[in-house]
Amino acid sequence: MLITPAFAQAAGAGGDTNSMLMSLLPFALIFVIMYFLILRPQQKKVRDHADLVKNIRRGDTVVTTGGLVGKVTKVVDDDQIEFEISDGVRVRQMRQMISGVRAKGEPAKGDAKDEASAS
Repeated sequence: MLITPAFAQAAGAGGDTNSMLMSLLPFALIFVIMYFLILRPQQKKVRDHADLVKNIRRGDTVVTTGGLVGKVTKVVDDDQIEFEISDGVRVRQMRQMISGVRAKGEPAKGDAKDEASAS
């Protein structure tokens, strides 16, 4: 089988690098758009949740990922908190499982003295 003259002329063209670059350009653009629309907002959300979890203190009203709402009675350590969901019913929960803080609690004991002297 012989090669037709049209195929023979197209095979010798020297614009292969330019056409390869143009074919990869849409993929690069899609990646850049996905980074700004999906990845960056997700990273910001994770950072905000880490700050929220780190700043939980006694007296805060928290909501868990399971839907329990309670008032923090004790910060056990860096990984756990204890909160009260009803009178006399206390539950220990991993900090990472807290989905939100509804109301901020009382200030730390050192801050209460500063507020009393200011007023």
